[in-house]
Amino acid sequence: MNDTFLRACRGEAVDYTPVWLMRQAGRYLPEYQSVRSHVDFLTLCKNPKLAAEVTLQPVDILGVDAAILFSDILIPVEAMGMRLEFSEKDGPVLSEPIRNRGAVEKLVIPDVEDDLPFVFETIRILRKELQQRVPLIGFAGAPFTLATYMIEGGTSRTFVNTKRMMFQNTAVFHYLMEKVTDMLVPYLIGQIRAGAQAVQIFDSWAGILAPADYKKFALPSVRRVIHEVKKEKVPVIYFVNDCAGILKEVKNAGADVVSVDWRIDIADAIKKLGKKVTIQGNLDPCALFLPREKLEEKVKEILWKGEAAKSHIFNLGHGVLPQTPVEQVIALVDTVHTFGKRG
Repeated sequence: MNDTFLRACRGEAVDYTPVWLMRQAGRYLPEYQSVRSHVDFLTLCKNPKLAAEVTLQPVDILGVDAAILFSDILIPVEAMGMRLEFSEKDGPVLSEPIRNRGAVEKLVIPDVEDDLPFVFETIRILRKELQQRVPLIGFAGAPFTLATYMIEGGTSRTFVNTKRMMFQNTAVFHYLMEKVTDMLVPYLIGQIRAGAQAVQIFDSWAGILAPADYKKFALPSVRRVIHEVKKEKVPVIYFVNDCAGILKEVKNAGADVVSVDWRIDIADAIKKLGKKVTIQGNLDPCALFLPREKLEEKVKEILWKGEAAKSHIFNLGHGVLPQTPVEQVIALVDTVHTFGKRG
């Protein structure tokens, strides 16, 4: 098996910089669109055979160094008792947003094996398919990011309901975070025991917080998740979108790998994070619309700067956009493999 990605996660010597991409299985791929033409998104997530099929597509098409489980961060939130729907226009929608203590009390901590069996079955299928190829990454949303969805009822520009609860009903907010954290620990451990060889925790909305507020309201919960999950002896990656202002605090979460978005120069991120963690990232997804030679220049610059880190895993600063030409994504992976060689 090509274990370059796993060795980079651990900070071990590698022959080249490994690369995988957030949302590498998605709408930019015609093969994915073909599967989606027969099922809705939520059904796809819950069908182990189909979820495994679309997880494998970018491994075959792009030649990436890791596969990531096809699912959604809100799948376990549904198991806590919130009705989940996906709108093509508005994205995820959660019924009856959490706005008071009574609503938090109604949330259940699922038995992940019984309530989310399709997730673990997908992982088991994938491990059989990927045995001699590349590692499999499992994932979940971070406690703060999941809490924002649960409070807002979906995505938001201002997150006013989340921050109002944080500042006016702090005890209720911490109660919600505790419940979400209690769900996430067994959920991620379950993925690992089913066969995931690394896990990534997505904190998509933590960048909305001031550093002091991140430290108070988000960091303790994600640090607990990471501490417990690391007992399983697999690498833990922590991705914080819009992380530039809080990297000093993010460093204290305890992850093996910190994944950064494109809004910070990767050299500056390395200086802030130090030599004890592997860095992942951080090409702007829109750079994939550049002419080939300009894209190559940006990739080479990130690779060169990434050499200053303990180790570097190439990735985008966020997910592949649906409008991205497939040939550009293939070219990106080839460029990383060509210019990321050691020696």
